Amino acid sequence: MSDNRTVSVPALGGEQSLNRYLAEIKKFPVLTAEQEYMLAKRYAEHQDPEAAAQLVTSHLRLVAKIAMGYRGYGLPVSDLISEGNVGLMQGVKKFEPDRGFRLATYAMWWIKASIQEFILRSWSLVKMGTTAAQKKLFFNLRRMKKNLEAYEDTDLHPDDVAKIATDLGVPEQEVINMNRRMLMGGDASLNVSMRADEEGSGQWQDWLTDDRPLQDSVVADAEEAQVRHGMLVEALDSLNEREKHILTERRLTENPQTLEELSQVYDVSRERIRQIEVRAFEKVQKAMQRIAGERAGERLLPAA
Repeated sequence: MSDNRTVSVPALGGEQSLNRYLAEIKKFPVLTAEQEYMLAKRYAEHQDPEAAAQLVTSHLRLVAKIAMGYRGYGLPVSDLISEGNVGLMQGVKKFEPDRGFRLATYAMWWIKASIQEFILRSWSLVKMGTTAAQKKLFFNLRRMKKNLEAYEDTDLHPDDVAKIATDLGVPEQEVINMNRRMLMGGDASLNVSMRADEEGSGQWQDWLTDDRPLQDSVVADAEEAQVRHGMLVEALDSLNEREKHILTERRLTENPQTLEELSQVYDVSRERIRQIEVRAFEKVQKAMQRIAGERAGERLLPAA
């Protein structure tokens, strides 16, 4: 897979072929944990293209589901899926099965990154892909407006601007500017027919749900969450109480505390909090690798 586009996937020529593509990718089987592990080992050790192809095709539904979540940016869904597939291939290429995680958990970050970069490149009115904070604002603004019950097609109320700016750690003026840029860029309604020339062709919102099992649901909901949580809890035991608290508040909560807030709690500088956070994260990484290695070794031991 030296070229991220060499793995053969069903054709996706445009919006009119999207229905057929979504039907085709449902035919690829969902892999068990053991099947996935053995295929990933085959690719990692021997660069087996067939193993890579099976890993990719078994996760195409995951890509489609993630891509559907970005439809509000007004870009063709087929393009979003295509970019997500490129990210999936990158994830497969770099996946390390001995770390103990499932491919879906690892690959979804590559998929999202690929789709987000494509959106940023495509939005001519949003020439703002310069900082992590601006990207975070761009991809979280709609969700936060919905949570605040703010009107989608108007300027934000000053209180809402202040709340969003505080939560995302950006200046209020950036929130105002970004909201106006996105209003100018327009949204693709989920109530629009998938084919403009056919009123009965169905609407995009019809694809929001799928009554068949999805790859990430099968993997993450049934097994991955429990495995990852257990490994993380065990790895966190390698930290002292201060390290555990700082790492949890900085990286493991939905609304992380700032360095300033934690520096006041412990009466040290913000730089000292940052150093403790980095050190704690490195310790957890090493512990997770050790735990994953031990579990991988146990998996390969012959049955008694």
